[in-house]
Amino acid sequence: MHKKYFAVPDLLLGFDTETTGLDVSSERAISYGFCAYERGRPLWSEHFFVRPDRPISPGAQRVHGVSMAQLDERYLRNEAVSVPMGLIRAVGVLREYLGRGAKIVGANVTSFDLEMLRRSYASVLEKNLLDDLPVRRFPVIDVIEHDEVMESRAISRRPRSLTSLCHHYGVMPGGHDALSDARAAVEVFLAQVAKNDADRGAASPQISFALEWDSSRAPTHGS
Repeated sequence: MHKKYFAVPDLLLGFDTETTGLDVSSERAISYGFCAYERGRPLWSEHFFVRPDRPISPGAQRVHGVSMAQLDERYLRNEAVSVPMGLIRAVGVLREYLGRGAKIVGANVTSFDLEMLRRSYASVLEKNLLDDLPVRRFPVIDVIEHDEVMESRAISRRPRSLTSLCHHYGVMPGGHDALSDARAAVEVFLAQVAKNDADRGAASPQISFALEWDSSRAPTHGS
């Protein structure tokens, strides 16, 4: 179950992909976006394109606006990589930041972006993704799930897409660009934590000292 955060973890890695379609079992990423935040401040980012080994569905192209012809041109100019090289590069970023203790932040990131990456890694490289990473399971903060912990759907039925959350928290939407969406997810999370902390302070006005220790940050076995 997702938990409510009252403090920002030291290292966050925003992660998002744009893809050829929505079926995680068969589609491919056409771009990867990563952004690292240290103690809530932007530290590093990377955005790269991939020429997929299958067509882009019309629906997906309408969403992100990237065509196969554009990716073919990028590939010829060495501005896009092959599917295997894209997987290797993406997993290299994850390996580095997970090894440093980062938490992955995104919207539907476990069920979509990471799951598509896992399945593509298995089908293209014939390898188990977690065998090549320093974790047994992904330490993920999904901003949609986090928002539902903050305010359940029984209390509020407002939309909970990444774009809707951006509008709700006053964050610039990413516009279905992998790097911009990764950044937007982290910025939404930072705004969520600030709200949680403010709400806790408002609920306990008699406490004048800072609450330095947060049980939600205590280590758990297997995380």
